[in-house]
Amino acid sequence: MIANARRERRWTARDLAARAGISVQTLRNVERGEPTVAIGVVFEIAALLGIPLFSDDRGAVSELRVGESRRALLLPQRVRASKGVVDDNF
Repeated sequence: MIANARRERRWTARDLAARAGISVQTLRNVERGEPTVAIGVVFEIAALLGIPLFSDDRGAVSELRVGESRRALLLPQRVRASKGVVDDNF
């Protein structure tokens, strides 16, 4: 999805890498789905391209004004507290 969205916008790999603050090689690893890339990098690139991760609203990320946090749309609105202690003693 990331590679297709980048091509649809007619951005070069170098352009997107510069916008994301990463190397072109890291971007290539993201586009190939390499598991060694930090998930935050993948989220940032997806946000730059307007790819929805947790919402069906495709325009929400790209409609943000400069200075607003794009990550705010990617995070859950709230987190439930744990209901108890997990017994992980096998």
